[in-house]
Amino acid sequence: MRNRKLSWWIVGAVVVVLLGGGGIALAVARKPARTEPQAAPPASPSAVPTTESPSPAPPPSPGADITGPLDLVLLGVDTRVSVPDWEPHSDTIMLLHVEPGLKKAYLYSLPRDLRVKMPAFAKAGFGGGTFKLTEAMSRGSRVPGSKKHSVQQGYALLTKTLTAYTGIKQFQAGAILNFGGLDKLVDELGGVDMVVDQKVKSHHRKPDGSTRPLKPGGGDYLGPQAVYQPGKRHFVGWQAIDYARQRYGLPDGDYDRTRHQRQLVRAILGKALGQGLADNPDKLQSVISALGDALVYLGGRTPLEYAYALRSLRPEAITLVQLPGSGVGSGGSYLGEQLTAESKGFLQAVAKRQIAPYLAKHPKLINK
Repeated sequence: MRNRKLSWWIVGAVVVVLLGGGGIALAVARKPARTEPQAAPPASPSAVPTTESPSPAPPPSPGADITGPLDLVLLGVDTRVSVPDWEPHSDTIMLLHVEPGLKKAYLYSLPRDLRVKMPAFAKAGFGGGTFKLTEAMSRGSRVPGSKKHSVQQGYALLTKTLTAYTGIKQFQAGAILNFGGLDKLVDELGGVDMVVDQKVKSHHRKPDGSTRPLKPGGGDYLGPQAVYQPGKRHFVGWQAIDYARQRYGLPDGDYDRTRHQRQLVRAILGKALGQGLADNPDKLQSVISALGDALVYLGGRTPLEYAYALRSLRPEAITLVQLPGSGVGSGGSYLGEQLTAESKGFLQAVAKRQIAPYLAKHPKLINK
């Protein structure tokens, strides 16, 4: 069995990634040992009554001082983060804003192809410029004079870019998760239940879950496709991840995909909490182990501290927000995406901590 200290560290990381935690990590890590009641020794007739000193108050739990608001970065990648010299691209960029008191949150996504101005970043020898947001991690991760890459550097440039674009001054923590690792997590939970909101054809998988082969010469895939029909569905791991990965053939492309990914993350959290993992350490350990090295956590406080701080956040208290946008080009060439004025207004509301009033005036941004 893995070192238990490391295990609880991973528990906290997963809690951050899965948007909350419901006290799972703390309930197991701090669960008091059960002891059999013992009879009190008989009193001695000559015993002199004494006054015992009160026991000192237990120290506050790690993370008890975190009160919010919080802004967390959740990144999904397709490549294994453990591959040597891996150049990280952030294919999915989700931001979670947790209100003061840490009982209500908003989850929203930024398009991977969003055109943004990136500041100069000397550590990577990067002079700055306007690029797609997905490139921030890769450009920032480069170590001048070598083929090595630093995930920490890439994350630093990404958050600097996000701050410049959104106006959010600080992101307290970030988690980078290989979405391939999520299929194991879903299977460990016994699958998840989701409401498919539109017909989705898989670009990558056949109906039996096997991968579709590439056409000779590349460019597309061959063979029958898995199809996800609208309605309530129970997905095993590969189906859940495959459904959430698709963007080709959808009316709004990547905007549809990011909506499905937010729905999946909330479904995973709901399933984890619904199974009562806090009372089942063995099951919890198998769930955590399913992620393996597919997770990288970056932040100033430990994941366990955030797990405790977010113990009261529930899936139904997480509002999913869709930020619409459109493509931009030049001379017939596609350059990337830009958000609408309404979407940019939401980001300003996050920075000013005025989300609820803004969404009350712009209810169409909420995923129903």
